[in-house]
Parts: sequence; structure tokens; C-alpha cells
Amino acid sequence: MRLSRRTTAVAITGAAVFALAASGCSANTAGGEDGDITLTVATFNDFGYTDELFAAYEKEHPGITIKHNKAATSDDARANYFTKLGAGSGLADIEAVEIDWFAELLQYSDKLTDLTSDEVKGRWLDWKEKAATDSDGRLIAYGTDIGPEAICYRSDLFAAAGLPTDRAEVETLLTGDWDKYFSVGQQFTDASDSAWFDASGAMMQGILNQEEETLESKDGEVIATTNPVIKDAYEKVLDVSPDLSAHFVQWSDDWNAGFANGAFATMLCPSWMLGIIEGNAPEVTGWDVANVFPNGGGNWGGSYLTVPAQGSHPKEAQELAAWLTAPEQQLKAFVKTGNFPSQVEIQDSEELTSVIRPYFNDAPTGEIFSDRATAVTVAPFKSAKYFPVMSTLQDAITRVDVDKTQTADESWKQFESDVKALG
Repeated sequence: MRLSRRTTAVAITGAAVFALAASGCSANTAGGEDGDITLTVATFNDFGYTDELFAAYEKEHPGITIKHNKAATSDDARANYFTKLGAGSGLADIEAVEIDWFAELLQYSDKLTDLTSDEVKGRWLDWKEKAATDSDGRLIAYGTDIGPEAICYRSDLFAAAGLPTDRAEVETLLTGDWDKYFSVGQQFTDASDSAWFDASGAMMQGILNQEEETLESKDGEVIATTNPVIKDAYEKVLDVSPDLSAHFVQWSDDWNAGFANGAFATMLCPSWMLGIIEGNAPEVTGWDVANVFPNGGGNWGGSYLTVPAQGSHPKEAQELAAWLTAPEQQLKAFVKTGNFPSQVEIQDSEELTSVIRPYFNDAPTGEIFSDRATAVTVAPFKSAKYFPVMSTLQDAITRVDVDKTQTADESWKQFESDVKALG
């Protein structure tokens, strides 16, 4: 089934979900041999999978009931996944995985169902599918979204500080490298009581997402403490943080509240962040999004759906995972949350590029993030130790910028020790 090329204008209002395309290409019954079955789906944050979406699948597949479990964060999902994978039981029939710890899971691909199927061949961007293929050529996950980055900003705070508010003018204002972004930030904070950005840890992530080798080399060696790219980024971020940072840890209660109370004026904004901003500040009218990113482009995040082999219904789970990651369903997820599809067929469709988001001052988010996706030129190498080393690096930033318990030099020395302790 192919998406039509008709022109559509899709507007999002609150949490409403609009029927943008046919919900599937097949209505085959997926009931188990023993009669009615329940499939559990475990995700985190917000994948855009609504009760209405699951109900549509249940209607098309008599005998199937879907139970959705949603963890608060990717970290929570990771801890649950590895604990129950090691125990040999307790995982959902479908488990979501975030890209930063996917390589860690790839070590245990023998414990996952091979999802290779002619039905999904060629569905995803090449690099997305390649990353989900193990050394034996088994496709162990279906891609959901990717995270092309723009800049989200509070136009009301910009206006109060004398900065332009029109998104095209903001794009011009911020076009350039990281030094340009930070220099505009200094201009803003000189005229405002709000911070320029939300979290120094996010800045670190954004800078490193533009480098090919960061925490690990391609031969598998951990280079985080010796790679000058890491130390330079660490020093750059912490040098500007006293004046520009809101001093939050992302996903904390203070960070969540900051979207609504004007604590910060800008943030690095992967497409999936749109739903988080709107969810945390539904009454705020000032948020907008500019088609620009420091130093060009970057991708932050993106996820997969896996089918653990320990499940009781792997065949039915694979069918549901294939349906959830089909272009039609991922388009609906983008409309709801901003999760930008990794499916090739959607990315040049008018159904996607014509999406607008009223909350962000009618921003043409489909067009903006399509442009941002084409601006991504580098995908950081991530192997099994990427996630724990990145967590250790984020802790080092937090000790200086948020907790203020150590100087930058002291925290870096602890980072070196902590990385060494990881083995």
C-alpha cells in the first residue's frame, strides 16, 4: 500500500488524533491457536501510540487485545529490559528500545525474534535498518522514528529581550556554529531574567551528535577520556553554562515545569520534543520552532520495536510490530507527538510535509523537520558501551552545572575514574 500524493493540510489541536491515511494494508485475523490472546506493548516517553490506534488494530484483528505499558523515561525502560531479559521472563511481547542503548542490546540478539520479512523489506532508511541487523544478518528490530533537530524557542521571551520573533528571522539570527548560538544567548540573557537554554547536558549531547567518533572508536575502544572532541565540548558547554543555562537535568520535575514558567528561552529540539513541550506547557502560547540548528544538522534519538523470544506469541507480536511501524501508523504518530518517521515512503510524501502544528504558532513542522532530516550528515558510532559512558559524562556535567558540588576540573577527573571503572 502506498501513500497518496494528494495535498493535505493537517492541523493538530491538543492531543487529538486525525485519520490521515488508511490504517493498514491487510485485515487478516491474527488470533492465536488457543483463541483470544493479549499482546503487551512496552514503550517509554510518548511514541504516539494512542488507545484509538490500538483499537483500530484490534478491530481489524479479531481475537487480539492490546495492553500498553509506558515507562516514564528511556532509562527506566532500559533497566526493565535488561533485568527481565537476563531473568528469561517478564518482558512485554513488544519492547521499545532507544537508539543510545540499542547497540548494548545487540549483544543479546539471540534472545530476540528474527523479524526479517519480505513485507518490510526496504521500509526504512538504510542506516536505520542496518543498525538493527545483527552479525548473522537477522533483523531484530523494526524502526519507529528518528530525531532530526531544530531549535524550539519562546517567541514571547524573545520579544521581551528585543530579539526577532518571526521564525524565518530567528533562523537567520541563529544560522552559524555553536559559538554563534551561544553569543546570541549572551545577548538574550543580558536583557532577560530567563536562561537561554534548558540543560547543559542537552548541549553536550547536541554537539557530540555531530561527530562520528566520540565515546568509542570504530574498533570498539572506549576513547571518551582521551578524545579531544569530548574534552573540548565539555569545556565549551561548562564555560557558557553560568550565564546561559537554566541548570536543569532533563526529565526532572524542575525541567518539566520550566516549559511553562519561562525558565528558558530556547532548547535543542529533536522532532519528538514537540509533544513533550506541548504536554508540559499546554496553556503557553509563545512556543515556536525555527528551521535551524547550530553547526548544520544533527540527529538526537530515535527508537525501535523488538520482539523478545521469551514471549508466548512471537508471530502475532511481529505482525503488530510491523503494523505499528508501517508508514501509515508512523505518520499518525508524527501528527500526535512529532516523532519523525524513519520510513522512506513517508519522508517525501505531501501527507508529511503539509503537517502544521497550531500550538507552535502554526509552524509547518512537517516541512521543517523534513529539511532538518536532510541536514543530518553524521551518525555517531555507538557500540555496547556508549550508553553507560554517556551516562557517566552526563553525570560529570550535572555535578558542575546543576549540583554545583565540583569544579569542571574536579568533575572531569572523576569522569576519568568512572570511565575506567566501567572496564
